Amino acid sequence: MRTLRYVLLAGLLGAAVSAQAAPTTYKLDPGHTMVLFSWSHFGYSHPTADIGIADGTLVYDAEHPAQSSVEVSMPLSLLDTHVPALDKHLKEADFFNADKYPVITFKSTRVQPLGGDNFKVTGDLTVHGVTRPVTLDAHLNKVGPHPMTKAQSIGFDATGTLKRSDFGVGAYVPMVGDEIQLRITTEAAVPKAK
Repeated sequence: MRTLRYVLLAGLLGAAVSAQAAPTTYKLDPGHTMVLFSWSHFGYSHPTADIGIADGTLVYDAEHPAQSSVEVSMPLSLLDTHVPALDKHLKEADFFNADKYPVITFKSTRVQPLGGDNFKVTGDLTVHGVTRPVTLDAHLNKVGPHPMTKAQSIGFDATGTLKRSDFGVGAYVPMVGDEIQLRITTEAAVPKAK
């Protein structure tokens, strides 16, 4: 009888450890996510635009962070430079051509833990119908129950650079900068059970 008790206890402990180590799936919160990009405008200024997101999923494995992943879709209809005429121009054929390519997507292919709360996240970015690898420097800000919603939540910041001409969006290069600076901040939460 005692042996059976030990076997049951070991099984319960094993199940508890397995449950804690399982990857957690989060839905990105569009209201607390900004995908900012900036560029040089003839060397005079560095405008910034926010694409925002419509949908995104983050799978975070605290025990095995390299097995984590992220997938995001960013409709160009959400593009916001705070200058309506510039929003309109960036969506036209000489830039994003939003009528033909209405959504930008990112899907991670590799997450490399760097120690502490820092990671390199490499993934396929699709812009203007062109898919290229992009690497982001990501920092885990916080994981835990959100004080407002009580939902298990997570937050990251990330930065990176890319060349817009690599994606076929090369109008006015080099006078208007080819290099794009990316800065991303996001919050995500475990979806409520339906």
